[in-house]
Amino acid sequence: MDIDEVISTVGQVIDVVGVIAIVVGVLAAMLDAAVRAMRRAGPVYDRFRRVLGRAILLGLELLVAADIIKTVAVTPTLESVLVLAIIVLIRTFLSWSLELEISGRWPWQKRADRRAERADAATAADAA
Repeated sequence: MDIDEVISTVGQVIDVVGVIAIVVGVLAAMLDAAVRAMRRAGPVYDRFRRVLGRAILLGLELLVAADIIKTVAVTPTLESVLVLAIIVLIRTFLSWSLELEISGRWPWQKRADRRAERADAATAADAA
């Protein structure tokens, strides 16, 4: 097996891990929402959206990493780099949109309310 095949395989593995992260995140968000709904514990929908959005963000980051590995390391042609640039731009826009939906702020803005951050951490600890 030569280095190009190894790099291509690594990219494919990271692709699969990205998809698994999204699927596991969706299942975890659904399970968490179902448990919270049965216990009537807090805002179910808002937490579901936040957990689901974070899972999608994680999956998107992994998929971008896999695309970079496969495109730049295996086939560094001008066309493949341009395609990669378009893919990264689209996924970055999706990531920023999801971050705005989840947190109500752009990724580069500082969190205004530290109490909300501590409440999120406490809720996550309760769910674990």
